[in-house]
Amino acid sequence: MPCLLVVLVLAFPRVVLAVLYFLTTYIDRAYHHSILIPLLGFIFLPLTTLVYAWMVNSNLPLDTVNLVIIVIAIIIDLGGLGGGEWHRRRRW
Repeated sequence: MPCLLVVLVLAFPRVVLAVLYFLTTYIDRAYHHSILIPLLGFIFLPLTTLVYAWMVNSNLPLDTVNLVIIVIAIIIDLGGLGGGEWHRRRRW
């Protein structure tokens, strides 16, 4: 069951982020009741926003392995943004 949850989060991070924001206080606790940072995270880096919220709510330190996890989330988010351009250029 946890593997299915991870697959859903990776496949639909914006949906998960919206559900967490509207139905729980998970995002509010991580970003100290601010709406600007989660909104920007929803638009640009949804997976990174979720990973950071998970780390803050789990009281994990933001160093060593956890920092690597955040960097991997950023790379996955940026790969999703730039992947379409690579395919468009390849077609011509």
